[in-house]
Amino acid sequence: MRLAVLASGNGSNFEAIIQAVEVGEIPAEIVLLFADHHDAYVLKRAKDHNIPYVSFELKEFEDKQAYEAALLELLADHEIELIVLAGYMRIIGKSLLQAYANRIINLHPALLPNFPGLHGIRDAYDAKVSETGVTVHYIDSGVDTGPIIAQEAVKIESSDTLEQLEEKIHQVEHQLYPRVIAEIVKEIQR
Repeated sequence: MRLAVLASGNGSNFEAIIQAVEVGEIPAEIVLLFADHHDAYVLKRAKDHNIPYVSFELKEFEDKQAYEAALLELLADHEIELIVLAGYMRIIGKSLLQAYANRIINLHPALLPNFPGLHGIRDAYDAKVSETGVTVHYIDSGVDTGPIIAQEAVKIESSDTLEQLEEKIHQVEHQLYPRVIAEIVKEIQR
């Protein structure tokens, strides 16, 4: 199975996915990392692991349609079978959704449908709920509205700082996402 990972920032989930692939937990190959920021640290992670990577930014294109057309061409050139979003901070457009229907998955740092959007961890923390978590879901045309594949809860202790909660969420993400990716890859390969 040929995977592309799309990311925008640090890439700690990308690193967790790489490690799961390297030990055989995920029966697939990461054949491409795409970053939508030239200075994203995730690019260094790809380079360190000898994973092919490409970066271009929306502002380099006439519009989002042209940007997505270039991304679609890149994915086709690499014969991508599954797209894994790992901190990719852009809404996926119609052309990608059509070309990869039910083949784009995302990780969200909250128990959807609660706290969708960019600041799921902070929103849950500010709401003073006792529990939040991590959701893996398929991408659809909405924002964090696609069919849920898996979720795992994370307790918010009254003594937790926002930074402590972020760390707890990331620990769960780094375990849950590779496990779910492995299940999806195996299901597709059947």
